[in-house]
Amino acid sequence: MLVGFVFSDESGRKLRPVLVLSSPAYHRGRQEVIVAAITSNIRRRLFGDHVISDWKGAGLFFPSSVTGILRTVKRTMVDRKLGSMPKGDMEAVDRELLRSLGL
Repeated sequence: MLVGFVFSDESGRKLRPVLVLSSPAYHRGRQEVIVAAITSNIRRRLFGDHVISDWKGAGLFFPSSVTGILRTVKRTMVDRKLGSMPKGDMEAVDRELLRSLGL
């Protein structure tokens, strides 16, 4: 999905791909979705990031990473769906989230 992401210092905004992390049950009770930012800058890997093995299978145009940058956005901010995260990559993202959140 594409979402307008505000920079952490609030100096600007960029339309970027995101991975929806929230569940269908969460969506039934709220008007928001929880997302993780995706970046094509795979050389800069930080704690909580996962380099996507099957980025083409995920519907992305470039090699990319799911970042540890999480955000809650209104559903109306979602521009369009690009694809779906392949199972192996989603499992790796889940592990990074557990590590990042200390769960």
